[in-house]
Amino acid sequence: MSNLILFLSVIIGMVIVLIAKPRLKLSQLLLSFSGAYLLGIIILELMPEVFHDSQHQKVGVFIILGLVIQIVLDFFSKGADHGHVHLHQEKHFPGVLFISLSIHAFIEGLPLSHLESNHLLIGIVVHNIPISIILGTFFVASSMPKSYALLFLTAFACMSPLGNFLGAYIPIIIEYKTAITAVVIGVLLHISTTIIFESSKDHKFNLTKFISILVGFALAILFSH
Repeated sequence: MSNLILFLSVIIGMVIVLIAKPRLKLSQLLLSFSGAYLLGIIILELMPEVFHDSQHQKVGVFIILGLVIQIVLDFFSKGADHGHVHLHQEKHFPGVLFISLSIHAFIEGLPLSHLESNHLLIGIVVHNIPISIILGTFFVASSMPKSYALLFLTAFACMSPLGNFLGAYIPIIIEYKTAITAVVIGVLLHISTTIIFESSKDHKFNLTKFISILVGFALAILFSH
């Protein structure tokens, strides 16, 4: 069921792009909400869990590794996974962007089968919708046929479910599940904090973004108790 939910979260983003042609502001608000919710779940649930299951020093190293991995992915995605878009620069198939976001989605899915709650799953689903909107918008802005765009977006939709599936059945992933979860924490820490703390346009206070962040934090606190 979790794999179906992950897949459908991207399909929803695809449908929104093709039918509604949403404004960027909507995606930014969804990102702000998902960033705050993910950060709350990381602090309240995932970090206590991995530090309890392993030696503190080793866990810290894997969290740092996750941060480094996401920094490298950001270099190729140009920050699309936390809301930065440069549509005027993309007239051809954004292959590097697609690969970078696909790796990110795959990594996110790896620890899901080992977690007791579905709170991280909810966060990834909410995060997937605006990301798929952004990726779909890139595809629509490019010169590639819509059939190819749908094919690649479907492939992207399979990345998190694939990570979840392999995480449940591959022995080496199961054996090192705590370390892998720590890496995912690092990846999501980079994403969520960048979404929350990066400056708004012209460094102005954005009330709607602030409210969406507060709602994300509130739900994370509510679900963790």
